[in-house]
Amino acid sequence: MSTIALGAHRAAYEVRGYFRSGDTLFFTFLFPVFMLALFSTIFDTEGGISGGPGMPALSAAELYLPAMLAAGLLLSGFQNLAVDIAMERSDGTLKRLGGTPLSPVSYFAGKIGQVLATGLLQAAILVAVAAVVFNVPLPSSLEDWGTFAWVFLLGLVASALLGIAVSALPRSGRSASAVVVPIALVLQFISGVYIFFWQLPDWLQYVASAFPLVWMARGMRAAFLPDEYAALEPGNGWELGWVAIALALWLVIGLIMSRATFRWIRRDA
Repeated sequence: MSTIALGAHRAAYEVRGYFRSGDTLFFTFLFPVFMLALFSTIFDTEGGISGGPGMPALSAAELYLPAMLAAGLLLSGFQNLAVDIAMERSDGTLKRLGGTPLSPVSYFAGKIGQVLATGLLQAAILVAVAAVVFNVPLPSSLEDWGTFAWVFLLGLVASALLGIAVSALPRSGRSASAVVVPIALVLQFISGVYIFFWQLPDWLQYVASAFPLVWMARGMRAAFLPDEYAALEPGNGWELGWVAIALALWLVIGLIMSRATFRWIRRDA
């Protein structure tokens, strides 16, 4: 079988395994949906929330939807793959795969294919829940949906490659969650997922901008929030060109790091 065919076959296998894991389904697939519902219920106020004078007031669901979409990319790509691969390395799965015709490229393709499939479904559920349950108005222009599409694709692939790279850090499958989850959690807090980005101190905004989640969330805000809210961003605009550059750069970094660090067996095993 060719590299592409092996990757596609592996992706189908990964998707089946993903949906058979209850804890993975909740903590990476349904968690953003749960958090959207929770924040929308807790913080929704009569008359909505405004980012400042002259800005339209929005419901909590409208403000949190872009953040939860970005968090879903991080959880599905980065957190899920980093933990999953570390556990596969620990339980001997990767060692067995290393003795088969499956190449690292096909293995990566299978993992990324699984993340794309589950990420698309997760995003569809998030948008549907926001629109149907919380009456969030969806983008009305093809340009905004196009922005969502390329931010989603670049962000998800970059997150997946970084997850593959970070999977080399845990020394065992049992320590994988303890190593990876705090990284993902800190990134979500400093990147405007749980706290509105404009409410963070300027210095923390600049620190967070060194990481990809900030740019994923910014791109999602550009697609789903009114243009007036661009004034709250650093630089007073969506600056989608910089979003594309940052995500593409992190994709390349993730590709280089994942290929450099990936091993079927840990060298110190």
